[in-house]
Amino acid sequence: MNEFLKEILILLRPKLLSFKNPLISKNSKKDIYRTLFLTTAGVIFWSSIFIISLRTLKYFRRIEGLGDILILKILSMLILISFSFLIFSSILTSLSRFYLSRDLPLIHSMPLSSYKIFIARWIESAIDSSWMVILYILPVLIACGIVYKTGSFFYLTITFNLVSLSLICAGISSLIVMILVFIVPANRMKNIIVALGLAVFLILFLALRFLKPEQLVDPEAFATVVVYLNALKAPSLPFLPSTWVYDSINEALFGSVKASLFHLGLSLSFFSIIMIINVIIADLIYFNGFSKTQTVSFKIYKYKFLQFPFLKFLPGPTRAFLAKEIKIFFRDQTQWSQLLLIGALIIIYIYNFNALPLEKSPIKTIYLQNLLSFLNMGLCMFVLTAITGRFAYPAVSSEKEAFWLVKASPVKIRTVLWIKFFIYFFPLLVLSEILIVATNIILKADTFIMLLSVITVFLMVPGIVAIGIGFGAAYPDFKCENPEQSVTSFGGLLFMMICAGFIAAVIILEAGPVYHIFMASMHNRSLRFYELTWAAVSFSAVVVISICAVFLPMKFGEKGLSQIVP
Repeated sequence: MNEFLKEILILLRPKLLSFKNPLISKNSKKDIYRTLFLTTAGVIFWSSIFIISLRTLKYFRRIEGLGDILILKILSMLILISFSFLIFSSILTSLSRFYLSRDLPLIHSMPLSSYKIFIARWIESAIDSSWMVILYILPVLIACGIVYKTGSFFYLTITFNLVSLSLICAGISSLIVMILVFIVPANRMKNIIVALGLAVFLILFLALRFLKPEQLVDPEAFATVVVYLNALKAPSLPFLPSTWVYDSINEALFGSVKASLFHLGLSLSFFSIIMIINVIIADLIYFNGFSKTQTVSFKIYKYKFLQFPFLKFLPGPTRAFLAKEIKIFFRDQTQWSQLLLIGALIIIYIYNFNALPLEKSPIKTIYLQNLLSFLNMGLCMFVLTAITGRFAYPAVSSEKEAFWLVKASPVKIRTVLWIKFFIYFFPLLVLSEILIVATNIILKADTFIMLLSVITVFLMVPGIVAIGIGFGAAYPDFKCENPEQSVTSFGGLLFMMICAGFIAAVIILEAGPVYHIFMASMHNRSLRFYELTWAAVSFSAVVVISICAVFLPMKFGEKGLSQIVP
């Protein structure tokens, strides 16, 4: 037994050192400030979730007869959603840890049994896939404990139950991954799992949204209060691990210690069984699956259509680099799966505006329609920021080790960045304009608001894309196995904050002049001189800020990328 634990710890040692070394090394001031900044931002975000949850739960608790049912229903949905996220996250993490990591050939060359390597990798996968979900569900559960004035047993219960749920999800996911990879090589399985997972998510998400779940909290939509309460009391599936966790937390919330421990025991027992099965299966098929992963994949489709005669006007090296970027995009199936998700989110985004009950508002419809149309510019730009963070920000990091070939090529760093900028600029511009025009048509916005929205979006899109490319170049991560995760780094956080500031500045600058112009048109009067001056200054400032948002980040990214030495 001691020998077994010693071998597992040896396999986990690189992971442990990756946590330990940054703490004991002599960090530069830049690293210290970065760590403090990220820690502060995380604490603020966690505290915000806690405060909002606490106030919401206190409000629900005061609703006589219905409050407890609503809280428990929210708790049940939260745990079920967390379970779903953990399963999907664990599948992708397990696939990467068990079969696609670069250090696996070295590890499998060691004189160790396959199941020992599997256990060490499973521990890493379980931690990587679950820590964030646990961290951000905790404030809601702690707020529940405070609202119901529970004792220490409740907080111990939620800790053990969340750990148990995470381990169960990691166990189920690893078993699924091992069996699937034994049938299909891992380098193809990742794309298949991502595509299937996104397809299931999209179907469920679209179905849930079109069922109008907002009616659940509107008792007027039900024939009687009894039907309403019965809808909220609908039981969960008893065989799901998330149900055991919910039942355990629910019983602990109301002080039933024995019942809570019983359901916790169910979770832990199931985890033990699933891990025994995992170890047996790993000893039989894990290495065979890994061996299949090391084989060379062949092309199923030949991309004969990826010819670019329209690029002949460009210099040779620039044309070659641009063609390379376009080919990589079309050949990466994960990009296409992300596009499906974005398409579904756009449908939901537009549908939400169509479902707004404007007629029930105490504000006149014409004012509300134009107010929402104006604010929709900011919301649309935040959606664009999220999409830019997924596609444009990792564009430089996605070069990985090949970046040194790019740097040694006859193409200047500036040209490389501008090529990446234009590749993402045109699709994102079309997407943003479709969003803003479609939602304004649904809201029946005024002609002036429609034109203003289209022009403002046209000015802001290049700025947001340039901020993404520029900061992605200034803070690249060429060693990251999944470049898309680079947006969660320090540079990604700065990108999000600067984009938010840019969007807020434009909306604030335009708000005053837009209000006066709209009110003047409503009252059929001409604009006064100071209103015209204010509008001219504000709109000119928007143009200047938008231009600066394009060129300054690109210059910043070029400078940062040029200073990186191989």
